[in-house]
Amino acid sequence: MENNSDYVLVANQVSMELARKIADELGIEFTAMIRKEFADEEIYHAFPEDIDGKKLVIIASTPDQNAHQELMDLIQGGRYYNADSVNVVIPYLGYSTMERAKRGSFEIPKGVTRTRQIYRAHPDFVAFVDLHSEAVLHAHGGDISTKHIWTGDLVVDHLQKMALENFVLVSPDYGFSKQVAKLASLLNCAHTAADKDRYDTDKTIVGQISSVVKGKTAVICDDMIRTGGSIIQTAKRCLDAGAKDVVVLATHLVMAGEARQRFMESPITKVIGSDTYPGTKSDDLLEVYTVAPLLAKIVRKHLKMAAA
Repeated sequence: MENNSDYVLVANQVSMELARKIADELGIEFTAMIRKEFADEEIYHAFPEDIDGKKLVIIASTPDQNAHQELMDLIQGGRYYNADSVNVVIPYLGYSTMERAKRGSFEIPKGVTRTRQIYRAHPDFVAFVDLHSEAVLHAHGGDISTKHIWTGDLVVDHLQKMALENFVLVSPDYGFSKQVAKLASLLNCAHTAADKDRYDTDKTIVGQISSVVKGKTAVICDDMIRTGGSIIQTAKRCLDAGAKDVVVLATHLVMAGEARQRFMESPITKVIGSDTYPGTKSDDLLEVYTVAPLLAKIVRKHLKMAAA
């Protein structure tokens, strides 16, 4: 029978906090990479122990260029030192909303191209959390095991613990409405969707909301909050339609630029989300739950690890 010494769990720098939580859930030690920066800004990495023949688990969100490159280095390092298997969990995938290019735009669909880079580093297994689109799951030649982890059960548990009364789930666009409908069925509540149209990189227009929100708490659901523009517009449309209160629920709390200030000045009373995006903490605006137990469960099942 395998024991804890058969597994090595590491992380890129931005994901170390979440990785430690996952290691605790698995009952194994978190292994911090030896990392140094040279004067010319080149980065030195070393495994602090021999990983030959061991199952390497890499936890790595990719919110920026450095985080993406570090993940690539860790995967290829695992291959170089003959890990038995290289298994990657990506809580937050950068560029995930850029999964297709508009005809004639000649833009690079980096959600796909960067995921292909990850696959070409030859990990054995790659898991993603609440993807914007499942297109990236199929950006390889069929030789890599992939999994899309849905956090819906965590969300349901969290909402039930909040004991919200008389609420309705709202999708900010029709593209996400299937996921919202799935959540609504688990929560046994009503749901509706707004009509959103994007007219620039970070600019959208949100149309009317159904009167189903009248007199209720509207819980706006999305996969991520980047600038918050469309969600705040959706909140205002909910209030126009008679909602008594508005709460927001999103897995990935990117909160870029002045998003936080926009939310503080908006009619939204609370933003609920996970710790998939590095550095996300609970405060007077954000209510953050951890995905560590769920991700540990996926890793344990995939690697057939004994319970801690």
